[in-house]
Amino acid sequence: MKINNHVLSLLIGVAFIALSMSSNVQANSMGSAFKDVSPAFAPDRGNGRAQSHGAQSHGGHDSVGGGHIPAHGPPPAHAQQPDARSASRAAGRKEPNFADQPGHPNAPHVHGNDRWIGHDSGRNDPRLHLDHPWEHGHFTGGFGRGHVFRLQGGNRERFWFNGNYFSVFPDEFGFVDDWLWDSDSIVIYEDPDHVGWYLAYNTRLGTYVHVMYLGAG
Repeated sequence: MKINNHVLSLLIGVAFIALSMSSNVQANSMGSAFKDVSPAFAPDRGNGRAQSHGAQSHGGHDSVGGGHIPAHGPPPAHAQQPDARSASRAAGRKEPNFADQPGHPNAPHVHGNDRWIGHDSGRNDPRLHLDHPWEHGHFTGGFGRGHVFRLQGGNRERFWFNGNYFSVFPDEFGFVDDWLWDSDSIVIYEDPDHVGWYLAYNTRLGTYVHVMYLGAG
């Protein structure tokens, strides 16, 4: 049977249209499938923004810790200002209360606006007097922001990082019960009042204690 050229062209056109419609249907079906599946594999950018915002929330004026690093150490204390320990003893309490706001730790700490809480006993505090200050030398590893050190082991009596050894002032042992001696990051500040002592600030907790340098090993 012979088919003239006009009919043949018509049949080819119909076949082409049918094939195009079939391809579009398949593409739409695949697109819908990918839309349904992609959220399970796509990165959760919304959570990333939320986490970033949460980290920034630690930087409020009254916040404590959370990675904040004070830009400077405490100013020299005013001699006429009673410290927290003296005020507590005058009120008949054995231990001072450093929790100056709800949710703040009951330990010397630093606010997000770099206000140091608890460093107010002045240079005549007999508890921190040393007959032989700096008997193990001076720490030369760097002070303040820009010099963050990760603790590498030890305990409150003797801890270290980068070959430098320190010990916590015994009266402040209770303030480091929640320090992680093998992973916390600390910053060392110079003490403006008490000769022979440094201040070790925990960036995670926002608390600090007096420490003595024991030398380098």
